[in-house]
Amino acid sequence: MCLWCVCVVCVCIYVWAYSLVDSSQVSTFLISILLIVYGSFRSLNMDCENQEKDKDGNPTAAGSFNNNNSNNSIQTIDSTQALFLPIGASVSLLVMFFFFDSVQVVFTICTAVLATIAFAFLLLPMCQYLTRPCSPPNKISFGCCGRFTLAEILSFSLSVMLVLIWVLTGHWLLMDALAMGLCVAMIAFVRLPSLKVSCLLLSGLLIYDVFWVFFSAYIFNSNVMVKVATQPADNPLDVLSRKLHLGPGMGRDVPRLSLPGKLVFPSSTGSHFSMLGIGDIVMPGLLLCFVLRYDNYKKQANGEATGPSGNMSGRMQRVSYFHCTLIGYFVGLLTATVASRIHRAAQPALLYLVPFTLLPLLTMAYLKGDLRRMWSEPFHAKGSSSRFLEV
Repeated sequence: MCLWCVCVVCVCIYVWAYSLVDSSQVSTFLISILLIVYGSFRSLNMDCENQEKDKDGNPTAAGSFNNNNSNNSIQTIDSTQALFLPIGASVSLLVMFFFFDSVQVVFTICTAVLATIAFAFLLLPMCQYLTRPCSPPNKISFGCCGRFTLAEILSFSLSVMLVLIWVLTGHWLLMDALAMGLCVAMIAFVRLPSLKVSCLLLSGLLIYDVFWVFFSAYIFNSNVMVKVATQPADNPLDVLSRKLHLGPGMGRDVPRLSLPGKLVFPSSTGSHFSMLGIGDIVMPGLLLCFVLRYDNYKKQANGEATGPSGNMSGRMQRVSYFHCTLIGYFVGLLTATVASRIHRAAQPALLYLVPFTLLPLLTMAYLKGDLRRMWSEPFHAKGSSSRFLEV
């Protein structure tokens, strides 16, 4: 009897462990980590290109690795913005919760436009590689719209085509592709200037995530975060056909759209979907982008590492902040997955991701003696040659 009970327990544990590593969970883990790594290196690439342009155009202006003046599209978050961003996100969430039916079409159109631009940015390196043999030396003029390279035109055209197919079909794979573009673009174009701002932002978003997932049901009789994240929107084509009183075959058979504010992956059996909000990728991704830029800056400032050291201090110095924080992100995501399986309910992923990324980073920065510099003005430095950091 005891042996039979042990076998039953082992089988239950096996089934539970297997459910954690089904295709949907594996896809979520791999894609989220790849998006963060790729977006961080795109950001580093942009910084290095801007620094080279500053040196070529005005050698005296390249005194800081974090000089963003040459690219006005890059947004640096300061302390005030970091404090008020969770409040603004809460207001937006309430607007979507109470007035979704009124604003869903406008919100869908705005999301589609942003997703088109973001996915074009995601495709740009591939298009640059494909058009390199036949690309004209000069940019192509489009009048008041500006001048663009052949690669930019191709990437934007492909992005528009994908968005149109998504609007017509509503397929989850196309929605995921657009969400991936949004993740990479936000990680690449938004900067955290210091560890202090990073802690303020992530701590505020942790409180925001926990409140709206765990406690909103007690106030609003519904889980606000889950309802807004999973609520489909009316297709703009269907709304337009109804406004113009078109026939049933003219835009009436298009599906409702699940907006690209999340990544969803079906399980191998198709019985359920694994879902991860893009905020759970972008916000920790901004921290990883910051530490990657700091690793690269520190490597430039200190030169190449010296010969191997046998003591703990020497080994610690060779461990990059990027690798440490990326491992913490993976462990936090795994913990969030286990928690959701145990409680069989939606979990605020930032509750696990923020401690598992910030705490190891703060500990390592303290042990390496970099905490004071990283906390306030980590990139205030002398000019140095731009080189990519190999990971």
